[in-house]
Amino acid sequence: MPSGSENRGAKNSGAKSAKAIKAANKSAGGAKPKAGIPKQRNIPWLTIGAVVAVLALIGVLAVNLFPKYQDKAEADKFAPSSENKDPSIEIDGVVRNEYPPALHVSATQRVAYDKTPPFGGPHDATWATCTGIVYPNAIRTENAVHSLEHGAVWIAYNPDKVSEDQREALADRVDGKSYMLMSPYPGLDSPISLQSWGHQLKLDDANDPRISQFIAALRLNNFGVYPEVGASCSTIPGAFDPDNPPAFDGSAPGPDAVPMNGEGLAQDQGELGTGGVPGGLPGGMQLPPELQLPPEAPAPAPAG
Repeated sequence: MPSGSENRGAKNSGAKSAKAIKAANKSAGGAKPKAGIPKQRNIPWLTIGAVVAVLALIGVLAVNLFPKYQDKAEADKFAPSSENKDPSIEIDGVVRNEYPPALHVSATQRVAYDKTPPFGGPHDATWATCTGIVYPNAIRTENAVHSLEHGAVWIAYNPDKVSEDQREALADRVDGKSYMLMSPYPGLDSPISLQSWGHQLKLDDANDPRISQFIAALRLNNFGVYPEVGASCSTIPGAFDPDNPPAFDGSAPGPDAVPMNGEGLAQDQGELGTGGVPGGLPGGMQLPPELQLPPEAPAPAPAG
């Protein structure tokens, strides 16, 4: 018969075995996570994506807008003043010439211009609408030259030498801006040519900074650069239709063309926009009241 000590040993041994089995079962079931270790957090991918998109947009705007602001700031240096009446003198490549004003031809006459495109000299009695019009087709040269006499800048381009991207870049400078017009000019010897009265600049690139400089210096320059300060650029009802303008004629002027000196023409002393009578408009047509300006009227302020 076992003694009491033996019984106690057997019980202790059994208790130890039970504890060992229990511990083994706990180990098999996986250890509980220790306290203090944080659970894995979800990454806010949507928020991160939105932030990245906003930053990318800001970058794109900066890349596209900064050069334009820089270009404008540079062009503003060429704004005319009483101390610097013709800043275009400082623009490389600008050609200048003196022309007598107010020499008008009829709608059927041609002028033997000395420059291509011309930027002064005799011209049609009716100006081409120059209220920021981008003409899709070439227009009659004699009408465009009259617009220059009123302080406008005319951008002409060779449609065979200017890409669509370049054409759109030029159009952005003109569309909707007063005292500006733009049209193709077939046969032009350079891709782009800018004209104001007595001034011309020929260029190869629509992004050339000299374009902005030329416009800043000469568009509505009221310091004697163009003849008819205060003259209108609006459409003359019944005389010029910007939706169907007189067609361009690229052929050589014939022997009956009016010479550059205006021989045979009388200077029109009653030019439009200076309070005079519009002698030379078809049939003695008068400007409508809303387009007439009183004598000594100040030039319209540049817009756009």
